[in-house]
Amino acid sequence: MSGKLHKVVKGDGLMERMPAVRGRLRANSDLSKITWFQVGGPADVLFKPEDEADLAEFLKNLPRDIPVHVIGVGSNLLVRDGGVRGVVIRLGRHFAKMNNEDDRLIVGAGAFDGHVARFAADAGLEGAEFLSGIPGCIGGALRMNAGAYGAEIADIFHSAVAYDRNGTRHELSRDDMGFSYRRTKVPADWIFTQATFELSPGDRAEILNRMADISRNREESQPVRSRTGGSTFANPKGKKAWELIDSVGGRGVKKGAAMVSEKHCNFLINTGGARAAELEALGEEMRRRVFVAHDILLRWEIIRLGEPAAGAKGARP
Repeated sequence: MSGKLHKVVKGDGLMERMPAVRGRLRANSDLSKITWFQVGGPADVLFKPEDEADLAEFLKNLPRDIPVHVIGVGSNLLVRDGGVRGVVIRLGRHFAKMNNEDDRLIVGAGAFDGHVARFAADAGLEGAEFLSGIPGCIGGALRMNAGAYGAEIADIFHSAVAYDRNGTRHELSRDDMGFSYRRTKVPADWIFTQATFELSPGDRAEILNRMADISRNREESQPVRSRTGGSTFANPKGKKAWELIDSVGGRGVKKGAAMVSEKHCNFLINTGGARAAELEALGEEMRRRVFVAHDILLRWEIIRLGEPAAGAKGARP
């Protein structure tokens, strides 16, 4: 770990207001290179902290009027064309560490979900296989109680660590998380840095076979090789979002270079050169159609971040 402080000495006014850090600060960072949709404008400032202490000090010393956002690998994220005001924090390699103590798996919030599933399998621990079917990292999985293939984060959760906007460290229990379907009650501006999962001993070969089944299922049923953001909408109670979209003729519908996947109707795709506005407008059109036909308002599962391009109309929440 380097002890050198990287203090910005030039740039726009916002960069000049950044605290000294040991990680990396970058102005006008192109977020389209990070998100799986490959769309969106730049972040005013992108910060990659060196470690938890660096993150805590940054949050503590950052002026309170500067907005803060956190992103993971960009898999479940739609960055709007006008970019993101304030600071975007992205957790790097230090936050992707994994280890196990008996039946407990301790992982950084920046670890890929699939890597965590494989690490657990290699340790002979079962219960995390479903993570192999969820694109993204553990921080996002914690935030939304991610789930797939009959399991969710709440099923294996033991505890987590998060930092608030003041840089204060919090250790969170199950009750603190307040899990519900694709939601938690943790304040939106808290940043997860670590999770501990409670798993069970299992046979490594059997665990890997279950993960292979999940991989085959995803390949057959989802557009995993397209520029997409994963599931667009949360399933309403007792319903499936893709079936509702399919019932209103949504399959294959296009708006510019944005398209509803023909393979799975709850996925939006950038077919090449799409703007974030086209993807969001297409999603809103699917919400409108479903509401008119079924009196059900689909809830966005994809995180939409930032501002529309100058002159563009905003979308509903």
